[in-house]
Amino acid sequence: MGTVLEAHGLTKEFKGFVAVNNVDLQVEKGSIHALIGPNGAGKTTCFNLLTKFLQPTSGRIVYDGRDVTRMAPAEIARLGLVRSFQISAVFPELSVLQNVRVALQRKRGESYDFWRSEKSLSRYDEAARHHIEEVGLSEFIDHRAAELSYGRKRALEIAATLALEPDMLLLDEPMAGMAQADVERISALIRRVAKGRTILMVEHNLSVVADLSDRITVLARGEILAEGDYETVSKSPAVIDAYIGAGHA
Repeated sequence: MGTVLEAHGLTKEFKGFVAVNNVDLQVEKGSIHALIGPNGAGKTTCFNLLTKFLQPTSGRIVYDGRDVTRMAPAEIARLGLVRSFQISAVFPELSVLQNVRVALQRKRGESYDFWRSEKSLSRYDEAARHHIEEVGLSEFIDHRAAELSYGRKRALEIAATLALEPDMLLLDEPMAGMAQADVERISALIRRVAKGRTILMVEHNLSVVADLSDRITVLARGEILAEGDYETVSKSPAVIDAYIGAGHA
C-alpha cells in the first residue's frame, strides 16, 4: 500500500533531557499501527511531534510525500491528518447530534454558529447521523454528551473526528481508564472506522493492541526497542525487560 507517514531521525530535547531520540517510523497506508511503551517511554512526546503540537529539535516528518516538519497542527489537519486527545474533548451540554454538527461546520470552513436556529443547521443532520451510526451511538443521538458513559464519550469524540473526513486518524490512548467492556467496544469501533483509513494509536498496554494492530512500534526511554507484529514484539527480550522494569505485566 505504501508509506503514508514517516519520521526520520525524530528527536526532541527539553533543556538537556532527550525525550525522543533519533526515532525512525514508517506507517503503512491502510494499516492500524500502534505506538506503545511503558509510562515515561516518550510515546506521548513522539505522538505530539507527529501531530505538530510540538516542534522537533531535529529530524523530519513526511506525510503523504510532503514534508510537514514545520507546519502548524491546523495545516496538517487540513491535509487529512487528524488527531484525538487522551482527555475526551466533547461539548457536555450539547447533544450527540449537535456535537458532530459542530465538527461538520468546521470542515466546511464556517464559523461555529451556536446561536443559529436548529432549522438553519439541519442541513448537517444527514452527515452527522451517518457518523453517529458509524460509531454505534444512534440510540443516544438526542442525549446530552454529559449523560454518556466514558467509553461512549470517546466514541462521540471519534465520530466528531470522522466528520472532518480524515485520511489518517491519530488516536491518543483511546482506551485509557476504561473498563474491559468499554475497551472491547472501542477496539471494535477502531476496527470499523479503519476501513479505508490509516490509524496510528498511542497505547501503554501491549495486550490491548494485540489483536487490533497490524504493526506495533515499542518505545522505551525515547528510543525504539522493537517493531513488528504482536508475536514478534511480545517475545522480544528488550520489550519484556522494559515492561517488567517499569512495573508492568
